[in-house]
Amino acid sequence: MSTMTTAVTDSATMLRRSLLHTMRYPASMVTSLLVPVLLLLLFVGVFGGAINAGIAGGSTYINYIVPGILLVTAGYGASTTALAVNKDMTEGIIDRFRTMPISRQSVLTGHVLAATIRTFLSLALVVGVALLMGFRPTTDPLRWLGAAGLVLLLVLALTWLAVAIGLVSPTPEGTTGFLLLVQVLPFVSSAFVTTESMSGAVRWFAANEPFTPIIDTLRALLMDTPVGDSGGIAVAWCVGLSAVGYLWARSVFNRAPRR
Repeated sequence: MSTMTTAVTDSATMLRRSLLHTMRYPASMVTSLLVPVLLLLLFVGVFGGAINAGIAGGSTYINYIVPGILLVTAGYGASTTALAVNKDMTEGIIDRFRTMPISRQSVLTGHVLAATIRTFLSLALVVGVALLMGFRPTTDPLRWLGAAGLVLLLVLALTWLAVAIGLVSPTPEGTTGFLLLVQVLPFVSSAFVTTESMSGAVRWFAANEPFTPIIDTLRALLMDTPVGDSGGIAVAWCVGLSAVGYLWARSVFNRAPRR
């Protein structure tokens, strides 16, 4: 059997293992499903009327906010992955896998593929709820495909970073910093209000942090408005973060086992 065939077969096995763990311990999956939906309900139902007047372009607030909620959903999915990887690492499963005649990268690949499947299921739920609440994208199939591709890049970027965090954290509590990061940064971006409505240093930070161009690009693709420079910046951030996360995770995984 060739090296490539072995890697694919082993990755499929690890994917199945990760999905089985999700079904046996669904609490984290339920959290990553419910929190974005609750945020959508909260911001649209409670704050939407007050904020809607300040949204440029005559768009309703739910049309404005959905791209940001999609990013939050991807962030929660990644934090679940960080915990799952950390559990494998701290309980010694990773060390055991290192001694087995399997493709080393398949362990991490299985986690990433499972996380991608879980996150896209969560994203589908969020979009479904948003449509029921009045979300009305005005785009064409090609732009839908572009939006899905960008979301995939975002999920891969956050997931590979989550895998690396899970590997280096000494305890599950050590991954909470990553969770706080993906929770807080969307609030200091264009996810919920325009960056122009912010003041001073906050406005500058919101305009230049990674999530803002990603959200702006998703919003433009879904609402059929010009993408502008944000598209290239968003892809660059996603690819760059994916590369950092992948190389970091691979480096940590290939080290000698912890003692």
